[in-house]
Amino acid sequence: MSTEMMALRTLRAEPPWLARVRLHARRRVLWLRFLWSTSFNEAQQGLAITHSEVDRNLTDPGELAEAERNFYATDPEVRPLNEAIITVNEQVAGDEHWARLRSAFAIPDHELDLLALAAAAEVDPALRRVYGYLHDDAIAAYATPWLAALLFDWPPDVQVGLDDVLASWHIARPLEGAGDLGIRNTPWTVDSAIVSYLLGDDWAPILPDSIEGIMVAPEGKTHCLYPKQLAAMTDFVRAMQVAGASQETALEIEIIGPPKAGKRTLAAQLGAALGRSVMAVDVSRLASKAIEEAVIRVVRAARLSGAVLLWRNADRLEPGERCALHGSEALMFFTGQTPLEERHDDAVRRSFRLPPLRRATRISLWKRLSDDPIPEPVKDWLLSPGEIAQVARMASAGPEMVVEVCRQLLYRGPGDIFVPLPCPYDWDDLVLPPHVERHLREVEVQARLRWQVYEDWGFERLCPIGRGISALFAGPSGTGKTMSAQVLARALGMDLYRVDLAGVVNKYIGETEKRLRQVFDRCERSNILLFFDEADALFGQRTQVKDAHDRFANIEIDYLLQRMEQFDGIALLSTNRKSDLDSAFLRRLRFIVDFLPPGPQERMALWRRALPTHAPGGEEILDPLDWDFLANRLTMTGADIKAATLGAAFLARAEGTRIGMRHVVGAARRELAKRGIVLREGEWEE
Repeated sequence: MSTEMMALRTLRAEPPWLARVRLHARRRVLWLRFLWSTSFNEAQQGLAITHSEVDRNLTDPGELAEAERNFYATDPEVRPLNEAIITVNEQVAGDEHWARLRSAFAIPDHELDLLALAAAAEVDPALRRVYGYLHDDAIAAYATPWLAALLFDWPPDVQVGLDDVLASWHIARPLEGAGDLGIRNTPWTVDSAIVSYLLGDDWAPILPDSIEGIMVAPEGKTHCLYPKQLAAMTDFVRAMQVAGASQETALEIEIIGPPKAGKRTLAAQLGAALGRSVMAVDVSRLASKAIEEAVIRVVRAARLSGAVLLWRNADRLEPGERCALHGSEALMFFTGQTPLEERHDDAVRRSFRLPPLRRATRISLWKRLSDDPIPEPVKDWLLSPGEIAQVARMASAGPEMVVEVCRQLLYRGPGDIFVPLPCPYDWDDLVLPPHVERHLREVEVQARLRWQVYEDWGFERLCPIGRGISALFAGPSGTGKTMSAQVLARALGMDLYRVDLAGVVNKYIGETEKRLRQVFDRCERSNILLFFDEADALFGQRTQVKDAHDRFANIEIDYLLQRMEQFDGIALLSTNRKSDLDSAFLRRLRFIVDFLPPGPQERMALWRRALPTHAPGGEEILDPLDWDFLANRLTMTGADIKAATLGAAFLARAEGTRIGMRHVVGAARRELAKRGIVLREGEWEE
């Protein structure tokens, strides 16, 4: 086969960059054969190193190079190779993957020559023997800078080292264990993933497992849940790009929000607004011991795909590990639940925190996901976009199942901080003075309608810090504070959890604030009504600082005041020592409901409700009672009446009789005695 036919066949059958290596190698082979043939002497065949070889190697390199160029210009067998090389150079420039690799990493021409030489040996291992032939050393069967310089006519001062592009990005590197890496005959090898890419594969094979893939948000197909944040991020990046800052300074966009808030979707929408796709990488899945290697592979994939990198869960990495992420690209996105603390002088970072979805947005999202009626939890609970999507998939199971799924999504477990309270009572079970009940009804109304008033009517401007509802129930023990909390929770369809003060208050400095933070964070979005019993133990008055204990006690109170003001949930507090509460705390409460001991009318109702005339089975269990005496003469609270009623029932049952006045008065006498009140025998006679 003629040289011209071989050249044409090479151009058709191989990637252009590989054909270029083969053509340059074939041309060099012709020169070597010509050179060796002119210096061959049969008389020297017995020598291991011939005289002519020594003479040739001691010839001035400039003379040999000039002779080689003349040979390429005049030899008729080389001429078609020269023409084929010109053609293949044009084809290499048009090779999409080769061009993208070159531009993505700004690889100089001489390093591209070495890369092609190393990659060609991986694609066609038979070329290794050719390399040995060209080195005039059968052992040197690898690509080397020396061979690349000869094949592609490098200038004399060109060098390739570990600080250059190929090695820095692990595209190609000296062979492991190759010895001195600074000499020109060091063997080089190429990353197999890069070879696959150059052969036409997509960028996917070169990704570590942590990469979730490319995210694209086409215009009009994905509804933006955070338009203000998207506009602000887009304006910031474009302004920096117009100013030219991004060419010299890395730009970092940090998106902060809870899980399932739609951070990745928003990042994809930001990329679409900038005309870029986004590659998401879960950094918590990167191997900490090889994080720098993983980051290099990730950045390589992002550059080859033209995507912006999104580092997910960056806040889960240790600060030392996180340093490997910064500055690796001119524009990067970060997502997490908490902001990154460290700052870098060579990067400009803007953080954007995602707010809870507004009521109208939650409703709009539901309508996009489901044709079923909008569940009440979607309207009134602070569900995230991911949670709404999950609930929408269960909509066909019915409204009860939807509510249960919402509870499971938001319920994070009480641990050792909360104590669940049952809610068996409703408004009919509550016996209070009319003005107190009206006050409680107002608490319920505001808790139920707060999102409609805040968002639909725009009154959230008056609550810029926190949009929760907080109420203090103050009054003596046994006046119905806890029962009122149970009634409110049931009326609102919420779970009631009492804060276990023993589990919260800790003697170690800073531990109490940590536990309180857990309390508020867990209840912020959950459908939980938070109940602080004996609130004066936590929200007491700040004291004059006399020692370290006083100072840290005041710090705890200050934290509580601040966190209560920022709380977006429903919090009820009860105390029987209102005067002991800090005045600054009282000012921050939406409601203060004063519970008074029941008057005669309320006591009458409490006695009659507590003492049924018949058992559930229909048996008559109550004798006629002097209701006026019980209501007017026995100054007892609701808790006292409940305890006395229960005691009277046990007394009567022990005697085998119905509950009579003597049983009730006897039990009441013991309850009053607990408070130091003596009911004399003559005050009531049977």
